[in-house]
Amino acid sequence: METSLHKELKEFYCEDPAAHEVTVDGYRIDAIVDDRLIEIQQASLAALRRKTHALLASHAVVIVKPLCAHKSIIRLKRQRGPVSSRRTSPRHETVYHLFQDLVHLVDVFPHPRLVLEVLLTEQEEIRVPKRKRWYRQKDYRVVDRKLIAVRSRHVFQSSADLSQLLPAGLEDSFTTADIARLAKIPRWLAQKMAYCLRRVGAITSTGKRRNSIVYSRVPPDRTAA
Repeated sequence: METSLHKELKEFYCEDPAAHEVTVDGYRIDAIVDDRLIEIQQASLAALRRKTHALLASHAVVIVKPLCAHKSIIRLKRQRGPVSSRRTSPRHETVYHLFQDLVHLVDVFPHPRLVLEVLLTEQEEIRVPKRKRWYRQKDYRVVDRKLIAVRSRHVFQSSADLSQLLPAGLEDSFTTADIARLAKIPRWLAQKMAYCLRRVGAITSTGKRRNSIVYSRVPPDRTAA
């Protein structure tokens, strides 16, 4: 079932409903704008890998990845019932959370016809109680997500664009611990970032420092297009 968030983002990119949910080369496309195929992906980018690879043979593709910078959680007493509680989620995603998912798409990105857009959004998540649940399962289910606002939009077309996310203050040689400290992100996320940047040719491994891999930037004229 399509969420309100997905529907609202289609309208954000394309106001013409006739250009929504169009079939191209046997694939269902969220929207078409100026001959560009718009794909909005809330779930894992891995699900788009084969589809994107096929479409890029003859089409320009824009993959939109919404991240949630601020989330309001609304619990209903029952589906379509009154609100029982409202609170703000302690989880706040940043543009760096792109790398949590980009690990599944580095064999497709970058590509001359592919644009990756990351939206930092404010969302509402609507939850209702579960009638039955197994041990350790959550006591609710999410019935909808709604778009409240788009805070910022980040466009990536090349490995050089991605490398701009490396934090200021990095020395010529650095580890994922340095990235995590300067970008103020968890080490595991810095490791995914380094993996993606290495796969797209923006950084290269140059050795080890104790148990950590040491990286350095690849000069712009040598990075992948």
